[in-house]
Amino acid sequence: MDNTRLEGKNCLITGAARGMGAAVAEHYAQQGANVCVADLNLEGCEEVVARIKEKGGKAIAVKLNVTEREQMKAAVQATIEAFGSLNVMVNNAGINKPLMFMDITEENWHQIMDVNALGCLIGMQEAAKQMIEQGKERGPYKIINVGSILSRQAFDDVVPYSCSKHAVLAMINGGAKALVDHNITVNGYGPGVVRTELWEQLDKDLVSIGKFDKQGQSMDELAEKMILMKRYSYPEDVVGTASFLASPESDYMTGQLLMIDGGMIMQ
Repeated sequence: MDNTRLEGKNCLITGAARGMGAAVAEHYAQQGANVCVADLNLEGCEEVVARIKEKGGKAIAVKLNVTEREQMKAAVQATIEAFGSLNVMVNNAGINKPLMFMDITEENWHQIMDVNALGCLIGMQEAAKQMIEQGKERGPYKIINVGSILSRQAFDDVVPYSCSKHAVLAMINGGAKALVDHNITVNGYGPGVVRTELWEQLDKDLVSIGKFDKQGQSMDELAEKMILMKRYSYPEDVVGTASFLASPESDYMTGQLLMIDGGMIMQ
């Protein structure tokens, strides 16, 4: 593996205290990037930073609510103060709370859409402002949004989440068109069933609303019935694509959502 693939890249990753975000942050650092690890869970961010530093990498931890623009501005500024510039923005922060279609409430809708869609928009805008200020000759810059299999499909027990991830895909497409003249590419990746803390909580929630009978059943049944490769994934299955999108290898690519789902949604 090339440990200098991202050398000199200064990256801000949201939702990076655990799960896929943490795995991507650590992988970027292993490949030479300087990383701002941002999340509401500051203690978790600090643990990720400690692991990165133990391996000789450079990272900082920042507490961030992605729905608050001033906090996003502060996270961008912290990245600049620590590393000098911003080259890569990864909008990874996301939440889910399943409810059957007829049980969806306004509170459920707004909570999920605010974090997953509005938070992504704010992250894109504030990162792009900084990149534009730095000048296009210092690019190409990379904005990477984390979508989902549900960016291309919907299930009846996670409709607000599906809507939020469809919105992420729209922002990839629209952002690519809006920012191309500033030497900023906008792409994303769409994981499927990933064994993380988020999915383990989702699994419990699906049992509580009667979608499945017991814990673990959701991942096992989806793997058996819907995933072509017959297994769910782990964060380690995602980091390679995330690294590719941050690297010079993807410079001639924008407006794309790459699926990392074991063949679950083939579009």
